Amino acid sequence: MLTYPLALYRGDTYRRQFTVWADAGKTQPADLTGVTVTAEVRAGTGATPVYPLALTVTLPNLIDLEISAAESAGLPASAKWDLQLTYPSGDVQTIVRGGVSVTGDITGSVGVFHAA
Repeated sequence: MLTYPLALYRGDTYRRQFTVWADAGKTQPADLTGVTVTAEVRAGTGATPVYPLALTVTLPNLIDLEISAAESAGLPASAKWDLQLTYPSGDVQTIVRGGVSVTGDITGSVGVFHAA
């Protein structure tokens, strides 16, 4: 399992792509056909989810994660997250986990300025 901390800046959009491999040498792409991919941010283990993360699967083995600016604006300063695969057989595998840290923003916290 990969440990990947999400270091976010409040109010910013965040994108990350994960590649899933079938072998340790990372030479054979995993086949994610029929696999349900889910990820959530929570305050801690067993806590009510803060929110589910938006994921897109590109076959055979790419998972794109996106956190919108509005979503990152609503996150607590610290939390935890993980990404799970549920196979058609019912098997569940957590492939990524980590902490979430959100740095408070400065710009946009009071008003919006547009350059002329």
